Amino acid sequence: MAKSTLPVIQALRNTAQRLATQAPYQWGHMGSCNCGHLAQTITHLTKAEIHTRAMQRYGDWERQINDYCPTSGLPIDQTIDEMLALGFTRADLAHLERLSDATIRAAIPFERRNALRHNQRDDVVLYLRTWAELLETSLLAGIELPDLTFSAALVSH
Repeated sequence: MAKSTLPVIQALRNTAQRLATQAPYQWGHMGSCNCGHLAQTITHLTKAEIHTRAMQRYGDWERQINDYCPTSGLPIDQTIDEMLALGFTRADLAHLERLSDATIRAAIPFERRNALRHNQRDDVVLYLRTWAELLETSLLAGIELPDLTFSAALVSH
């Protein structure tokens, strides 16, 4: 799963917020589908720019991720490079396109989980927000605060 870092969590939340506030969404469009929206957030490219990059090689996001080569020089691989550099994995991106990560789906309430559809805006928003919450929980669990008992005793005397 993606790295539990503030930039990754913020990218997921920003993408969910943009989708929730009615950004153009079209699952069959490489720049305005699930991965396309995350790519917009990370790269600051437009949906048209991402779509144009993707059309230089055959296939949907899953195929693009499968065929990804960091040294190809293809613009879509540069886009994927930026997503990976932020802390996402190729598997994360493939799962995002289909909303298929088992850990994320398990954290979604049962009644919504079974009806989750990969090409429905509200379901994508729920998936992204749930993913961000899981990563935030993991990030916070790894933070250990210093014991301030001794310092507090010094201050009170």
